[in-house]
Amino acid sequence: MSTAILTGRPVPGSPLEGDLRSLGFDVRTAPEAASPEELEALLRDLPAGERVALVDSRFVGHVHALRLGLTDPRFPVSAVPGAVTAQAGARRELTAALRTAVGAAPEARAPEAQADGARASVALASDALPDRVAAAVEASGTDVHRPELGTLVAALPVDPEARNTARQAVAAVDDEAVRLRGAVKARDGFFTTYCISPYSRYLARWCARRGLTPNQVTTASLLVAVIAAGCAATGTRGGFVAAGLLLLFSFVLDCTDGQLARYSLQYSTLGAWLDATFDRAKEYAYYAGLALGAARGGGSDDVWALALGAMILQTCRHVVDFSFNEGNVDEAGKAAVNTSPTAALSGKLDGVGWTVWVRRMIVLPIGERWALIAVLTAVTTPRITFVVLLIGCGLAACYTTAGRVLRSLRKAPRTDRAAQALADLADSGTVASAFAALRRRPLPLAPLLALVGAAAVVCAAALSPYGSAWPVIGAAVYAATSGLAVVPQLKGRLDWLVPPLFRAAEYVTVLVLAAKADVNGSLPAAFGLVAAVAYHHYDTVYRIRGVGAPPRWLVRAIGGHEGRTFAVTVLAALLTNTDFTVALTALAVAVALVVLIESIHFWVTAHKRGAPAVHDEGEPA
Repeated sequence: MSTAILTGRPVPGSPLEGDLRSLGFDVRTAPEAASPEELEALLRDLPAGERVALVDSRFVGHVHALRLGLTDPRFPVSAVPGAVTAQAGARRELTAALRTAVGAAPEARAPEAQADGARASVALASDALPDRVAAAVEASGTDVHRPELGTLVAALPVDPEARNTARQAVAAVDDEAVRLRGAVKARDGFFTTYCISPYSRYLARWCARRGLTPNQVTTASLLVAVIAAGCAATGTRGGFVAAGLLLLFSFVLDCTDGQLARYSLQYSTLGAWLDATFDRAKEYAYYAGLALGAARGGGSDDVWALALGAMILQTCRHVVDFSFNEGNVDEAGKAAVNTSPTAALSGKLDGVGWTVWVRRMIVLPIGERWALIAVLTAVTTPRITFVVLLIGCGLAACYTTAGRVLRSLRKAPRTDRAAQALADLADSGTVASAFAALRRRPLPLAPLLALVGAAAVVCAAALSPYGSAWPVIGAAVYAATSGLAVVPQLKGRLDWLVPPLFRAAEYVTVLVLAAKADVNGSLPAAFGLVAAVAYHHYDTVYRIRGVGAPPRWLVRAIGGHEGRTFAVTVLAALLTNTDFTVALTALAVAVALVVLIESIHFWVTAHKRGAPAVHDEGEPA
């Protein structure tokens, strides 16, 4: 339970107390002329682990304005005009600011600044205690989140006439409509924006009114996708049609869970992780279902190599995005301003409406990609589905990677935080770290070193017969160059390319050697191994964005990218085709068990510890 303390002179007939209770607050009223000691005593009497809000009794505004300002779990301290709140971890800062604010003289402020987006043209108070407390918290160096209210009203009228005007302004805006619009992401793909969100937002509201949580909807989306994969695995036309329809329904639920989180402000660390990882699990499970269906269908078509290739390409595309973004943040974790001509051109194109949608569709985001997969599954064959998907994702990868390279050509200083993120994304194990320790000074062109090593192991695997020692030699070269490439920090303008090159080298080597083995089960085993390792790499990204990279012991335990690559080449050189398949399966199971057990334990405990909630934003209300 959260507690709201009403300050100032009570206003007869005000619905404020009921509004606060509807948001889950227990409401208490402070004496009208309370001393600092009395207010501090009120705060001390409240349980230490709960949220506290200070709200001026004269507040007039939309309930959703209060919801945005007082219930968002992502921010330790947040405020709207006339109200300020602090989560349990920021109670000390709130109490300290209260001592400063109670004795402070009211500062005259412009009505526009106080309204903070409210459209009501009324006379506003300038002596609200919550506003002074919020200002004191900011002055102490603590960030105070102030949500964009847009057309919503949040005001402190000073007289009955102004109060009546503010109430009329509240009545003129439907805050439920604003709330529904805000549930939709501010930036999304064409298919999602025009074919899913117009009705999925209402499904999100339906879920909210029945007490469903975003995590429950996320889990339902996963279950539907798994059923879709099972239908695809039947290999029948009816199964393929059902699979396509279920995949689309899974995507509707996937949109709904995020919209439900934004609609009801049910953000959580665990929820963000589930939403992100389940998306990948759903898509790659569907790939496996299609491959099984192709093998079981009338034509008995083996498309496991295409399925694995699609998963590798999609994962590497994501790593390019992750690496570029994480490699260009400041010390506070915010995206650095890009001053390249490419960024300037992109900004100009954003002013031309149709180019925005074209560029969003070219990158084949999840909505367009899943719609493509669903339609092709229903009307064509798994082979055609994968071939079209590979072509589309390949073109999208070329477009996005070229754009990021062009944006990086202008030299910009990379922060230590960004360099550390790239080092974590590199996923270097014991072998690469040992080579890195041999040289303390950085070598120029780290991406070139990574590319040379990647080409050495991939070409050796591709150009030599199964059982040859050449892939082992190539893997040894790869281990050495990958270690030297990360010495000592990845601060070059194109160094964000290093992690994607490592991912491509490891995954493609596994694919090539499994294909060279040419026995039943080798490619499915390789698919399982790459899926387990890809999960670890996605998990690393989400940890970096939230509460920190995976522990070093975990990276060492699963070998690091170079250790796993070397191990696979050695197994291929020493074992027969059949034994190699068994070894790949065992390795996939071992990696999956280690990373899943550690990851689930980490995220569940982080959620219980109250780690900061994260989620992408919707459209400003």
